[in-house]
Amino acid sequence: MAFTLCAGTRIGAAAGTECPEGVENAAGILRRDLEKRFGPAQGTVNEIELVLDAGRAPEGYEVAVSGGRMAVRAGDTLGFVYGLLYISERFLGIRPFWFWMGQEIRRTGPVEVPDGSYAGERPAVRFRGWFINDEVLLKKWSVGGDPVEPWRMAFEALLRCGGNMVIPGTDKDARLYRGLAASWGLWITHHHAEALGAEFFLREFPGLEPNYDEYPALFQKQWEDAVRAQKDWKVVWCLGFRGQGDAPFWAYDTTGRYDTDEKRGAMISRMIRLQRAIVEKYVKDPVLCTNLYGEVMELYARGYVDIDPDVIKIRADNGFGKMVSRRRGRHDPRVSALPEGREEHGGIYYHVSFYDLQAANHMTMFPNSVDFVNAELDRVLEKNLSEYWIVNCSNIRPHVYFLDAVRKKWMGRAISDESHSREFAGEYLGGSEAAARCYRQYGKVQPVFGPEPDQHAGEQFFCESPRMIVHAFFRDRNAPSPELSWFADAPSLTEQAAKFADVCARSVPGLRDLWEMCRESGAEDITLHAWLQLSGAQGGAALGRGFEKLRRQDYLGAFMAFGDAAECFDRADRALRQAEKGVWRGFYANDCFADYKHTAFMLRKLMGYVRELGDSAAHDRWYRRAYMEEKDRAIRVLLVEDNHPTDLELYRRFREREAQENG
Repeated sequence: MAFTLCAGTRIGAAAGTECPEGVENAAGILRRDLEKRFGPAQGTVNEIELVLDAGRAPEGYEVAVSGGRMAVRAGDTLGFVYGLLYISERFLGIRPFWFWMGQEIRRTGPVEVPDGSYAGERPAVRFRGWFINDEVLLKKWSVGGDPVEPWRMAFEALLRCGGNMVIPGTDKDARLYRGLAASWGLWITHHHAEALGAEFFLREFPGLEPNYDEYPALFQKQWEDAVRAQKDWKVVWCLGFRGQGDAPFWAYDTTGRYDTDEKRGAMISRMIRLQRAIVEKYVKDPVLCTNLYGEVMELYARGYVDIDPDVIKIRADNGFGKMVSRRRGRHDPRVSALPEGREEHGGIYYHVSFYDLQAANHMTMFPNSVDFVNAELDRVLEKNLSEYWIVNCSNIRPHVYFLDAVRKKWMGRAISDESHSREFAGEYLGGSEAAARCYRQYGKVQPVFGPEPDQHAGEQFFCESPRMIVHAFFRDRNAPSPELSWFADAPSLTEQAAKFADVCARSVPGLRDLWEMCRESGAEDITLHAWLQLSGAQGGAALGRGFEKLRRQDYLGAFMAFGDAAECFDRADRALRQAEKGVWRGFYANDCFADYKHTAFMLRKLMGYVRELGDSAAHDRWYRRAYMEEKDRAIRVLLVEDNHPTDLELYRRFREREAQENG
C-alpha cells in the first residue's frame, strides 16, 4: 500500500523523538515544498513520522514506507535533515540548487510512494562543505527585503548537496552567521586566516602591533573568547597562526625575530599546540584541523612546521583547481600540495571561485573543465584526503555548475564534462542538449595566460589588468607595472600592455563563438558568463590597440581605442543589470571585485589624458572634426558652436560620424 504525498501531508515527531532546531528547519522546508508542488494545505490527510533510531550511524537515515505510512528514521539531527530533504528531491523533484537556478516547480496532483525502504548516497568524505568567501554580492542583496534570506538559502542548498560543514562568511560575516548555520545542524569551521574563528587582533586592539611576543595575553584572550562563544556547537576547530588578513604573520612582525624559515615554522607549530590546549580546556574530544595554505604549505613541505598526527591537515589548491601552492605576486613555486603517500586525517580546501587580483574567477564560472576537476579530485582521494573538504563557493549563484559537480564527487561519484553537463541540463535547463554543449565548451575557450593546464583566466584577468596598466601609466608611463610582473615581466609598460592584449585578442574568436552558441541555446546563466568573458577580452584587445596608437603618437586613434575598451566594460556591466530579474534584483549591484564599471571609469581617465595630448589648448580641434562638416572646419569666425563635449560625448560623436560615413 503506497503513501500519498499531497497538500494534506503533515510532518510530526513520534513519541520520544525530540526535534532540535535543525530538524524543525528541514521540516519547514519540506512543508514549503509540499505547498509548492500541491498548493495550500486544507486539513490533514496523513503524516510523515520522524522516528529516533539511536543505533543508526551518524547522519544516516531511512525513509520507510509501509502500509500507507511513511517514517523517517535517523539517529541525529543531520540524519533527519537529509531524510526530509531526500523526500523533497526524490518524490517532489525539487533539486539541490532549485533556488539558485530558478527551477520552475509546477503544481501537480498527489504523488504515490510505493512501499519500500529509501535512502540516498553515503558520502565519500567525512566533513564536506562550503566556504562562503568573498561574498560581496550576498552582503548587499536581500530577498523580499530580508538580508538574511540569502544565507538561509545558501545553507539549505548546502544541506541539499549532502554538505555538513560551513565557514559562514568572511571576517565579520562568519561571526554574524555562525549561530544561524549551527541552528541548521551544520558543523562550523573557520577561515585559515582566522584561527578558532577569533576576532582580528588589529580590530580589537587598534593601535597595537599584532606581535604575539609582545602581547601574548591578549592573543590568548581572543582565542579563549572565541572558543567559549562556540563551545556548545558542532565545530571543526581551525588551528593556525597567520597574519592580520590573508598574509603571513611575519609580514606584520616589527621585531625581526622571524627572519628564517626555521624560526617561522617553529612559531606556527608552537601556536597550534597552544590553541589546541585552549580548545581542550572547554571541549571534550574536539575535532581539530589546520590549513597548509600558501606560505604554511611551503614551510611544512620543508619540515619546519610540526603538527600532531590527529589534527586534520588541510591542503589547498592554487585557486585554479590545481593541487599546488598558490601564486603570490611573481612567486609561483607550484609546490605540490599533496602528500607523498596516503595520509591519515587529511583534507583539502578547494576553489571553484577565487579572488587574487590577477587572473582568477569571481563573477564568472570556473575557467577549466569538469574533466580537469575530476582528475584532480581523484588524485586527492588516492592520497586518502577524504576527512575534510571545504569548497570556496563565493556568492554561489555564478558557481552552481561546478558546486554541483564537486558535491557529486564528495558523494563518491565520478564526474566528467559529458555526464555532468547532460545531468545539469536535465535537472535545470529542460534537458537542453544545446545548453549542455555550451557548458562543455566553456572551459575550452577561456584565455590561456601560462603554460600549465590550470592557467586559464577568469574575469579578473580582464578587469584587474587594465586598471593596473592605467594606474602605472599615470605614475610613470615608461616604467612597467610591478603588479603585472607576475604575468608580463617586461622592461616597459607598453610591452606589458601588448602581451596582455595579445592574450585577450587570441581568445576573442573562441569566446565569440561560445557566446553565440549560448545565446542560441537560451541558457541565460552561461550566456551571461560568456558575454562577460567576451566583453572583457574585446576590451583588453582594444586597450592594446590604444597603446600601439599612442606609441605612434596617433592620439585620436588612441583616444578612440581606449573609448572602445571602456564601452566593452560598460556593456558587461549593463548585462549584469539586465540579469537582475525577479528575486535577483540587486544581486550584482555590489560587483566591487571584478567591477566592470570601475574598469570603464579608469579607461576613460586615460581617454581624457590622451585628449590633452592630441587636442588643442582651446579644445576645439577635435570638436571641429567631430561636429562640423569638412567644408566648415577651416572657417574660424566662431571657435565653437556648442558647449564643449565631454570625452564620452566626443567619442560617441566620432563613432556616429563613422557609422554615417560607412552607410
